[in-house]
Amino acid sequence: MSSPPPFQLSQLRAYGLSLGLGVAGGAIFAYYRLPLAWMIGAMCANTAASMLGYDVKVPRQLRALMIVVLGVLLGASFTPDLPARVGAWWPTLLALFAYVGIGTGLLFVYFHRLCGYDPATAYFASAPGGLNEMVAVGGAMGGDERMIALTQACRVLLVVLAIPFYFRFFGGYIPPASVLPEIGGGDLSLYEAGILVVCGVVGATVARLLRLPAYAMLGPMVLSAAAHMAGLSAATPPALLVAVAQVVLGSAVGARFAGTSVRQVRDGMLLSAGATAALMAVTVAFSLALGRFTGLSADNVLLAFSPGGLAEMSLVALALQSDAAFVATHHIARILIVITCAPLAFRLARRKPRPP
Repeated sequence: MSSPPPFQLSQLRAYGLSLGLGVAGGAIFAYYRLPLAWMIGAMCANTAASMLGYDVKVPRQLRALMIVVLGVLLGASFTPDLPARVGAWWPTLLALFAYVGIGTGLLFVYFHRLCGYDPATAYFASAPGGLNEMVAVGGAMGGDERMIALTQACRVLLVVLAIPFYFRFFGGYIPPASVLPEIGGGDLSLYEAGILVVCGVVGATVARLLRLPAYAMLGPMVLSAAAHMAGLSAATPPALLVAVAQVVLGSAVGARFAGTSVRQVRDGMLLSAGATAALMAVTVAFSLALGRFTGLSADNVLLAFSPGGLAEMSLVALALQSDAAFVATHHIARILIVITCAPLAFRLARRKPRPP
């Protein structure tokens, strides 16, 4: 039997190193009872390795599989009483349009005027959501794809890192006493496991055929939600599988910086820190105002509006035992708004005649 080609060996080494560091970082964070230990620990370990020049990488298929697991898990938070609660969500869902517009405009001024980004790069680096889509569209419209990706990745990293620690020290969140996260269920019957597998496989396949955004999460979440609301199942994926999903997703966030020099990551972090602080100030203002206006929990609104990744912020909501259905629905809506409106708004702005 012939040996695998060198590039395959290097890929396998990168995969093994990334996931190994993820498990080690997660275990250390879990030992010290830090918030969202398995994801944050894996994320920090891989970010450090990336900045030190190590080749770390997470297989796309494995990340997609773990997102499917997360989608099924989120679907379990859609309980039969959901229709009675959804009516109270319309003010916050409508407010997302204003939030996206204000946040994008504020960050555009910051990146273009203060940081010197060209207009296309500044605009698509500012849009709070749809990292992969903003990189692709921004590059097609003349932006610097690498800078857009670095800026967006830094924003996700900083938000996902900051939010759990904020709730740990100021929000009364107490990390679980056990090593495994207090998310997910215990032993599953064969019937329940079959229901969850069908929700994941069929949901992801149909959503992909329909070309829906974030199909790996959206499809399984919708099908799982339907199954749980119909009373077909009350089960969730096992806690061990949820911990594995956290390690994979956290490792993937940190591994995004692989191949980037320490100077680029450092500069990107510094620039993104200012932008993220400004955007989080807008997020806090919206959460306080909407919490008072609607009577909804300001903490739930804060998690729903926080400009992190869909998968990552959904895990944060689950770990903090917040209303995960509310949070996930708003993050999906935000991504849809950004993906739909951001390119259209940029094209319209670019067509306007410039003043003499």
